Amino acid sequence: MKLKKPTLLLDKQKCLENIRRMKFKADRHKLIFRPHFKTHQSAGVGEWFREVGVDKITVSSVGMASYFSAKAWKDITIAFPLNMAEIDDINQLASEISLNILVENEAAVSFLSGNLHSAVGVFIKIDAGYHRTGIAVDDHLAILELIRKIEKSAHLTFKGFIVHNGHTYHASARDEILTIHNQSLEKLSHLRHFMLQKRVDAIYSVGDTPSMSLSENFENIDEIRPGNFVFYDLMQQKSGACQFSDIALALACPVVAKHNSRNEIVIYGGAVHLSKDFIQDKNGHKIFGLVVELLPTGWGTPVDDTFVKSLSQEHGIIKASDHFFKQTKIGDFIGILPVHSCLTVHAMGEFVVLENNPEKTELKLCCM
Repeated sequence: MKLKKPTLLLDKQKCLENIRRMKFKADRHKLIFRPHFKTHQSAGVGEWFREVGVDKITVSSVGMASYFSAKAWKDITIAFPLNMAEIDDINQLASEISLNILVENEAAVSFLSGNLHSAVGVFIKIDAGYHRTGIAVDDHLAILELIRKIEKSAHLTFKGFIVHNGHTYHASARDEILTIHNQSLEKLSHLRHFMLQKRVDAIYSVGDTPSMSLSENFENIDEIRPGNFVFYDLMQQKSGACQFSDIALALACPVVAKHNSRNEIVIYGGAVHLSKDFIQDKNGHKIFGLVVELLPTGWGTPVDDTFVKSLSQEHGIIKASDHFFKQTKIGDFIGILPVHSCLTVHAMGEFVVLENNPEKTELKLCCM
């Protein structure tokens, strides 16, 4: 395949290793493994999960649930609070598959009770410290009251609690991630104890990639739902959740200009391809991506002192080392490791799969 424009490359071998590693951890701890498919959004990658025995998945939207339902996934949790306007699509899905949806307030439960035509499972969104949304984990009485309302509905079956500790993504070190995770587990243990006293049986489901990658403590947890781990990215590497060698995506970008006076390289690859998420290095520089040299079967390690310093809609500006600046020619393609793989995949909409075989490199297009 001849590259013509920004193209997202996927190293299949790295991706498979990431999947197998997380599946092995779930099996070792006797956890339900319900991976989040919002990162890859691909039926093809989904088959790689199926090959290791995954039969339950998480998605982030009704549309994504419909897409994977059509690909023969029959046990799906939509891990996003109910959007009432999509009730017709929810009813259609619920008539075809085992569907779990997410609620966090009485309004959602009342609406579902009056508008559902088929049975669905219900998880309650719990806030254990992220403060994005959900019922506070220590508000036991409010949680119990919502469960009782769910139990009164003919088509709703209470399944359990969903927690996403998204603040681990902003942690700067392994110890900080583990502290957040362990604090969350402690809060959930109090919730479990209270619910057992009230004779409420529930699945306790957690799902952030940093914690799932680093921790071996899953006390009082029944299910894990990580998603980003399938590809990883620079945000995860910076936090210690993965190594550079685990990152399975690189955006191949053509060089369109060079500016000698400031050692800057201009690429065709901007915010519409990479998003505008960034990390910061020890000197306070904003990093919108790290540069790697493309190889016949993938890419190398990040180039020293070379990074994407800014992005506009279609342009990317690379601050380059002297050596890399001199060796790079206008018209070359170079690779960019993304800061946030979920957003990069969504922005690109498709990727090319590299079959990492030294004797035969196959390029296959996976459209999402």
